[in-house]
Amino acid sequence: MAETSPKPEKPTVSTRHPQPEDLTRFAWLSIGAAIATILLKGIAWWLTGSVGLLSDAAESLVNLVAAIVALVALKVSLKPPDRNHNYGHSKAEYFAAAAEGLMIFAAAAAILMASVQRFLDPQPLQNVGIGLLVSVVASVLNGSVAWVLLRAGKKHRSITLTADGKHLLTDVWTSVGVVVGVLLVWITGWERLDPIVGFLVGLNILYTGWGLIRASSAGLMDASLPAEDNARIVSIIQRFTSEHITYHAFRTREAGHRRFMEMHLLVPGHWSVKRGHDLAEDITDALLREYPDLRVSMHIEPKEDPRSYEDKGI
Repeated sequence: MAETSPKPEKPTVSTRHPQPEDLTRFAWLSIGAAIATILLKGIAWWLTGSVGLLSDAAESLVNLVAAIVALVALKVSLKPPDRNHNYGHSKAEYFAAAAEGLMIFAAAAAILMASVQRFLDPQPLQNVGIGLLVSVVASVLNGSVAWVLLRAGKKHRSITLTADGKHLLTDVWTSVGVVVGVLLVWITGWERLDPIVGFLVGLNILYTGWGLIRASSAGLMDASLPAEDNARIVSIIQRFTSEHITYHAFRTREAGHRRFMEMHLLVPGHWSVKRGHDLAEDITDALLREYPDLRVSMHIEPKEDPRSYEDKGI
């Protein structure tokens, strides 16, 4: 009778590392806010004819696309490790942050071009009072959602939510600048002030986009954890070190909402496998009490063997 190959085992969720929380509800909140602000700012532009308000509405359209990208990235990042992605899919969040940065660049370019054109061909503004009121309402909505996203991004260490929150916050500052500019045009009658404000806002948006792309690139390059986290982790490990127990090749990295740490644990060569394993488990338990989502990997080596020191790491 021919043997049948065993069915591949389904991935299991470790009790030490539970499945990360589903954060897509925040992306849906961002999508709803983007749709509402597009409508409000579009009305404000239609009422006034201001290029500043037009640029503000264009950025909200980018916000909608960015929120949809964030939703997809968050869904992908929740997938557990599989045969082709042994460390999970959390880096999908960095692609979303980079995409948002690029879309901010595109929005800024459109704003700068529209500002130059309107500076060369200034136009009078209409219905400024009601237009500004509508824009302020949209800004308050965006600011509230940005605050929620930034808090959630910090709490859950999600670069996608942080990027989306910063994107919306950029939109708020854009709106503040535009409202001030349109108000000054209304008061002074100097029509070219509107495109000047729009141009300055575009430059500020470019700076924000560059910051998002830089942050996402650092994550894709397996940047180490922040210095304060590394120092805290080392202090926990050192509780277990002594004259006969030490470590080297200590490394950390961050991938979206997941954090990883690895090191070589040096113990006396006469120890049993069980004793060395028990020590490694004790160290891991202590680390997970402080960092529940940390993935710990330890290689146990005999302290007396010269080959144990061939890879000391950084």
